[in-house]
Amino acid sequence: MKKFLIALLSVTLFSCSSDSNSNPEPPVNTDVFIRGADMSYLPLIESEGTVYKHNGTNQDPIITLKNAGCNAIRIRLWQNPSDGHSGMAEVKTFAQRVKAAGLKVWLTVHYSDTWADPAHQTKPIAWQSLTFSNLKTAVTDYTNLVMTEINPDIIQIGNETNDGMLWPEGKLSTNESQYLELVSAASAAIRSKSTTTKIMLHHGGLSGSDWFFSKVANIDYDYIGLSYYPIWHGTSLVTLQNTINTLGQLYNKKVIIAETAYAFTFDYNDYTNNIIGLPSQILPAFPATPTGQKGFLSTIKNTITQSNYGLGFCYWGSEWVAFRGPTSTNGSSWENQALWDFNNNSLPALEVFNAE
Repeated sequence: MKKFLIALLSVTLFSCSSDSNSNPEPPVNTDVFIRGADMSYLPLIESEGTVYKHNGTNQDPIITLKNAGCNAIRIRLWQNPSDGHSGMAEVKTFAQRVKAAGLKVWLTVHYSDTWADPAHQTKPIAWQSLTFSNLKTAVTDYTNLVMTEINPDIIQIGNETNDGMLWPEGKLSTNESQYLELVSAASAAIRSKSTTTKIMLHHGGLSGSDWFFSKVANIDYDYIGLSYYPIWHGTSLVTLQNTINTLGQLYNKKVIIAETAYAFTFDYNDYTNNIIGLPSQILPAFPATPTGQKGFLSTIKNTITQSNYGLGFCYWGSEWVAFRGPTSTNGSSWENQALWDFNNNSLPALEVFNAE
């Protein structure tokens, strides 16, 4: 979740000065607008006894989301996590549950045993000593396995790969050609297994996204994914829209906000320090209230739909309530940004998932 904060002036200037006659037409929108929620912690949270509610009544949160209009569930996949959570077995079972509910499975493959983000892209322990040639083979074989076992509707090759993945071999700034070989190997494996699965490349934040997507211009992929959190990526929704338009136009791709979230309170529901807790960390127009959270998400959705290139959004940490009790120090740092309140009851922001 760590982010790069570099100025996006060049992107904005390009957006303002480009000759529309020299750019391709927006891609034909044959894909359904994505209204997604990341629910990766749900198997863990439910295993410890937490029950979610809607209008005060116990309800499967996947069904609550579906009934609200959500059409895709994003799930992270780690290669060999130390405790098994977010590993292949758990994710496969969870994906089957999502499919059975009639929702799309959006898989974010970290190519790591743990969190991958702009500051961390650690190779799986099992791959640490591989030569580059064997590492590329491992990526191909693992991606084939993922496709065979889960067959997602959308798959990310890496998570927030601002500077590549599988460091140091796949670090984009220092080993560009090797990173591109690794991504190409993963893309080819996905295409060999499915003609319908959509491939996303994901950049954490807006600044620097122009550089990243210029580097992967020749990779076979479908969607541009961006993370946008005001605390890390600034409070300008104009910059957000300019970035969507500029990247979409430059690379003739649909753009999805792959991660976003917002506080509905500054209060705590456990003893785990929260990421968000100050007015300076949110947008002035949207206070940290349930209404403010809904207003922020609605504005994000509108910003995306107003672009010819926007294709959807995903709310991150939807399910991450304070599931280990009010005095836990290893509970949730996100409970005030979840889509369920401190009584585990669904919040008004869910209304934004409607198809209108």
